[in-house]
Amino acid sequence: MTFSIKRIMVTGANGFVGQAICAEALARGFNVTGATRTSFSFIPHLKNYVVSDINSSTDWALALEGCDVVVHLAARVHVMREHSGNPLAEFRRLNVEGTEHLARSAAKAGVKRLVYVSSIKVNGEETSGNHIYCEQDVPAPQDPYGISKWEAEQVLHQIAQETGLEVGVVRPPLVYGAGVKGNFAQMLSVLARGLPLPFATITNRRSLIYVENLVDVLILCATHPAAAGQTYLVSDGEDVSTPDLLNKLSLAMGKSPRLFPFPIALLKLAGRLVGKSDQISRVVGSLRVDSSKIRRELGWVPPFSVDDGLKATVKKKLYD
Repeated sequence: MTFSIKRIMVTGANGFVGQAICAEALARGFNVTGATRTSFSFIPHLKNYVVSDINSSTDWALALEGCDVVVHLAARVHVMREHSGNPLAEFRRLNVEGTEHLARSAAKAGVKRLVYVSSIKVNGEETSGNHIYCEQDVPAPQDPYGISKWEAEQVLHQIAQETGLEVGVVRPPLVYGAGVKGNFAQMLSVLARGLPLPFATITNRRSLIYVENLVDVLILCATHPAAAGQTYLVSDGEDVSTPDLLNKLSLAMGKSPRLFPFPIALLKLAGRLVGKSDQISRVVGSLRVDSSKIRRELGWVPPFSVDDGLKATVKKKLYD
């Protein structure tokens, strides 16, 4: 069941998720406009608009013309080497003020719905025991990125009340797939070189989402009447431990996994000593997501399994 839309506008269309959703939406017969801050012509039939730096004064008029739905992906994300003296202010400039201005511009232009890609960091950094993050949790963001995403969600819901613009929010955990960058890409490189890793005895559980599964979610939230006003946590539906993930990736590469046991307390100490506590916390800690709400309310079933997604990710990496 969908409501009638003709054109989708995607911000951050040249990003990892942006390219995937533009390609899939075009394949499904939608007209797609991509809004980017630099010229972008990688996807045939994509109508591209270059906008200025996204902030409280960005001119969205041409990009929004004729659009029914906006999928808002563009954001200031994690900064490995933060140079700002006030990181939260920098995150707020794009993620909160820029999002608010986009939403108000969209409402003024007659856009029906805005789908906002937030982050599981709104819920927090990790889960413990039997707890699994769900939509009913009290938000507990702990870093400037997560705080800015939560503030943007609140602003969007306020605009929805004021203007009638429909808003849907999606909070994904770690997104992986062909073209993934960051820590996941580094992990693939380490595994490809066959280096031994001290993670054999880690017993954590983490939720992930394959980029094509996330794309399917976003298109569903753009088109399903019941998605208006809702917030959804999403995942592949199969939580994996760090050793499980590394083993699956190694096998997909045709390599034997080389993991050895090492005390977790010493891993955490080593992380603190080299300034990588956050990275080690993600390796040893758990972050589990309950995606039952979107499955129940919208009938969503992930098109791809974790194994499907990991194999596709590795194949792209191997043949690039």
